[in-house]
Amino acid sequence: MPEGVDFAHVRRRLQLIRRPNLTITDPPSEVTFDRDVEVAVRDGTVLRVNVFRPHADGAYPVIMSAHPYGKDGLPKEKGSGRRRRYGIPFQLRMLAQSTNFSFSAWTSWEAPDPAFWVRRGFVVVNCDLRGWGHSDGQGVLLSEQEGEDYADLIEWAAAQPWSNARVGLLGVSYLALSQWAAAAARPPHLAAICPWEGFTDAYRDFIRCGGVLEDGFLRLWVAVLKRQRRSPVGIRRQAKAHPLFDDWWAARNRDIERIDIPALVCGSFSDHNLHSRGTFEGFRRIGSKQKWLYTHRGGKWATFYSDEAREYQATFFGHFLGGEDNGMLDEPRVRLEVREDATTVSDVRGEDEWPPAGTRWEPRFLDADGGLSRTAAPTADTVTFDLRRGRASFAYRFDADTEVVGPMWLRLHVDVRGADDVCMFAGVRKIRRGSIVGFEGSYGFDRALVTFGMAKASHRAVDPSRSLPWLPFHPDAERQPLAPGEIVALDVELKPSATLFRAGESLRLDIQGRWFFPTNPLTGQFPARYERSAPGECTLHVGGSYDSALNVPRL
Repeated sequence: MPEGVDFAHVRRRLQLIRRPNLTITDPPSEVTFDRDVEVAVRDGTVLRVNVFRPHADGAYPVIMSAHPYGKDGLPKEKGSGRRRRYGIPFQLRMLAQSTNFSFSAWTSWEAPDPAFWVRRGFVVVNCDLRGWGHSDGQGVLLSEQEGEDYADLIEWAAAQPWSNARVGLLGVSYLALSQWAAAAARPPHLAAICPWEGFTDAYRDFIRCGGVLEDGFLRLWVAVLKRQRRSPVGIRRQAKAHPLFDDWWAARNRDIERIDIPALVCGSFSDHNLHSRGTFEGFRRIGSKQKWLYTHRGGKWATFYSDEAREYQATFFGHFLGGEDNGMLDEPRVRLEVREDATTVSDVRGEDEWPPAGTRWEPRFLDADGGLSRTAAPTADTVTFDLRRGRASFAYRFDADTEVVGPMWLRLHVDVRGADDVCMFAGVRKIRRGSIVGFEGSYGFDRALVTFGMAKASHRAVDPSRSLPWLPFHPDAERQPLAPGEIVALDVELKPSATLFRAGESLRLDIQGRWFFPTNPLTGQFPARYERSAPGECTLHVGGSYDSALNVPRL
């Protein structure tokens, strides 16, 4: 292995691939399981759903999920007698979670566990979207059609004899994306949604953040969906063909401002590479008056299936679907979790809004000597690094215990030599006693940055009318290449985080022209991979008239 590899980390990853932190339990005996129930949607296409319901007759609240992954992709039973067990899904070996969790053998990928919900008095309906699994037709990922089909499925479920006509939606990742689409269609019997980590803008949240192409997870996702041999999967090819935000990208986003029903949104500080930006934006942008935000920095799936999270979900749906007077309306609007490192939670508390009320963004100015200072240096200076191999680092040492809670943003002044653009990656690390502190990140990676952002200098245009104090909005509608020797201002948005820095610890800002980790599943952050800068040199201009600074949220 290469020099400098953390062998303890490699051994831990190998152990988790062999024995993931997952227990799969037997399905419950007191549940009626109806497979492949046919539902005709408005154009006559037949979709198929699995229904899990209590044996006893009655009208129950309904929890639904809909996705392209195949509702019947359940853990396979292996062996017999005392050696009987369930096979662990491949995804949860390669993207293993750092902590233990459990679900039943009736749980498909990222879907609600019927064993938990039916015992709580709910009916669970797991749906194959059009063109996927056992449903007819041809599917188009992230299409408006998915929202219309899902709306029809909701109205079908509301009319069934086992339903109390109040339907809620639940699920992770794509099972959250489909919720945004269904809720924007406003079906009459949709009573509440719980999108658990799902982006809302495919371009800015995930595939082309700041114009930089993600081509690691995207490649894996496409390969997995193509294995079904059902519907065409051209999203990776199209993402490459549309480097700017245009009508193709706009057609893949839903009008989430139309959503006005109660919502429990999970926005994590650990899924920065995929869903974090979009879920926080979803919470902010939806029109619901009754909405809650559940934040955490644990593993995506381990947290979703954890006892605490499921109890919170059950309280939410118990009130809005079941009519229970259970205190949900008294819950703080934001459940805020602050961490010191990947495993240490320093505080969990309620807040009234996100970012927390009273947050202000204090600039920490970049110094040529590698510092982050409260005031800018009086004279201008430069820092230069190689775009393929180098980086520039700037650090700030805390003299008292300090929480840094909220999004950050970075203002840079740059010029490049040998190229007309730069893919700028900005990462914030925590340094403790001279060592980098790791945090839970996307895809089961537990050595992630505190937060990061990325942007191409050619996408530097900002729309002030759509920007927020913590969110410079880039239209990404045109490319503005840099002329030789041209110095330009570039604003880089960094994803939300909530981190406690102890006195004596440091915040370090790293700026470079490539992603921070290898894609190797043992030594890096598989499957994350990003477009990198062309060969050349980048110069940062600091001090004097150049207000290059990291804007840090403080209460």
